[in-house]
Amino acid sequence: MKALHILNPNSSEVVTEGIRAAVKPLEAAGVPIRCHTLAEGPPGIESQADADRVVTPLLAQAKRLEPEALGFTIACFGDPGLHALRHETKLPVTGIQEAAVTHALTLGHRFGILSILAPSVPRHLRSLGAMGVLPRLAADLPLDLTVAELADEARTLARMEEVGANLRDRHGADVVILGCAGMARLRPALERRLGLPVVEPCQAGAALALSHILLSQSHKVVP
Repeated sequence: MKALHILNPNSSEVVTEGIRAAVKPLEAAGVPIRCHTLAEGPPGIESQADADRVVTPLLAQAKRLEPEALGFTIACFGDPGLHALRHETKLPVTGIQEAAVTHALTLGHRFGILSILAPSVPRHLRSLGAMGVLPRLAADLPLDLTVAELADEARTLARMEEVGANLRDRHGADVVILGCAGMARLRPALERRLGLPVVEPCQAGAALALSHILLSQSHKVVP
């Protein structure tokens, strides 16, 4: 049966399991959802160089899956390979950063981003600049945790609460975006602690892709 395929461009099965759990409620839409790990990817995508290196194997993975796909979601904040994959396929393709920002703009006026590491921030800002949404950005602040370190839930949640409160209280964010797929499982707890809407980008990316699939829309119109 054809499905929405969510592509995790790193090699962490723990991250993929978190994505799978995060998007499970969306199965109610009636479209099968399959999550995949990119074996050739790094353990975590933490820099522009990491993001650039995964594009070629990511496109190859999508090509292998295309005969059984209804659409794709690239599950890495920063959306590596998003426009390249849209060039390669007529199927709907969403990136979790683009989708998360779009979703956040419906929940608040100024959004803040919780990034993993400082080197991730410039990569995000370039994408946000291309989207034309920098005036709505409160701040993009790093947790200073690697993707591997995000597996320590207690430590990660405490740090997310600390930095999220900074986004809220000092920078004026009224909605917070989780800036890494590795944080997927912690959205409900963080939302309760901050008292703000928190956008989990894999959920946002998959939800947007499902809407395209159900409405038979894509970036390429097929005659």
